[in-house]
Amino acid sequence: MADSDDEDDYMSMAIAEPAQALKETSIQRVARKKREAALKAQVKSKAEKAADEAAAREAALATPLHDTSNKGFKMMAKLGFKHGDTLGADKGGRAEPIQVVLKEDRGGIGLDTEKKRKFREQMNHEAKRVKAEEGEYRERVRFEREELKREGQIRNAQRVAEELASKAKEDSSTQLEPKVTKPTPKNARQPLRSINVLWRGLVRQRLVTDGEKRMRHNLTSVRSFLPTYEDPDLDREDLLALGRDEKAGVFKEEVEDEVEQEDSELDQFNALPSEQRLERLVIYMRQEHRYCFWCKYQYSDEAMSDCPGITEDDHD
Repeated sequence: MADSDDEDDYMSMAIAEPAQALKETSIQRVARKKREAALKAQVKSKAEKAADEAAAREAALATPLHDTSNKGFKMMAKLGFKHGDTLGADKGGRAEPIQVVLKEDRGGIGLDTEKKRKFREQMNHEAKRVKAEEGEYRERVRFEREELKREGQIRNAQRVAEELASKAKEDSSTQLEPKVTKPTPKNARQPLRSINVLWRGLVRQRLVTDGEKRMRHNLTSVRSFLPTYEDPDLDREDLLALGRDEKAGVFKEEVEDEVEQEDSELDQFNALPSEQRLERLVIYMRQEHRYCFWCKYQYSDEAMSDCPGITEDDHD
C-alpha cells in the first residue's frame, strides 16, 4: 500500500499550457523583411549557381523512378517487370540505368574516346621503342666487347706470326750459311712494304711508337742532338728505337718517310672485318708453320691431327 501511495497520480497531474509565441512587433517585422529582401536581391556568382545546379541535378538523378504511382512503372509492371529485376530475358541486363555523364567541353561526341585511343597507342609505341632501344643497346655493347676482344686476339696473332716468320727466316739462313753467327736484322730494318701484310700494321705502329720515343728522348737530352754523340747506356734496342744506326750512330730519317707513305694493300687489309683478319692470320700460321693459335702449340706433323679445329669454338 505504501508503494502505491508513492506512485504519481497522472490523472491529477497538472499539465502546463504551451507558452504562446510572442507577437512580432513592428520593428521586428521591418527587420525581417529587410533581411529577406536583401537575400532576394543578392546575385549569386557563377560558381554558386553551378554548385546549386549540380546539387539539384544529383538529387534528381538519385531519385529512383520505380515509384508505384509512376505511369511508366505501372506499364512495365503489367508487362511482368518487377522492382529489382534486370531488363531482358537472360537476366544479364542492367539493374540500374546508365549514369549520365555531362559534357563540359566543346569537343564533339567520341572525341575523348579517340584521344584516349591515340594516347594508348602512343604509350604502347613508346614502350615498344624503349624495349627495342634496350635490346639494341645490349646488342651494341655485346658487339663492342666482342670486337675489342677480337682486336686484342689479332694483335697477339700478329706478334706470334711475326716471331714464327722471323724464326723460320733465321733457321733457313743458318742452314744456307752455317758459318754466319751474326743475327739477322729484325723486320723493323726491312722495307715496310716487303713485310707480310698480315702483321705489317703491327710493325708500322711499332715504328710510329719508336719515333715518339725518339722525340721524347731528344727533348730530355740536349746532347742527343749531336750526330756523333753515342750514349754508352743505350743498348741495341734503344738505338733502334731512337732511329740510330748501331755503328754510325746517325738518325734514320728514311724510316719516318716510309711510315708516312700510303699503303693501299695495308689499308685494304685493315678494312676487312675483324673476323676475316683473324681467320687469315690463323690459317697462315697453320699452313706455313704448323702452329695453332688457339692451342698455343706448334705441331710436328703437317696434318696437325691432335688439333680439334681451326676456330676458337672448336677448342671450347
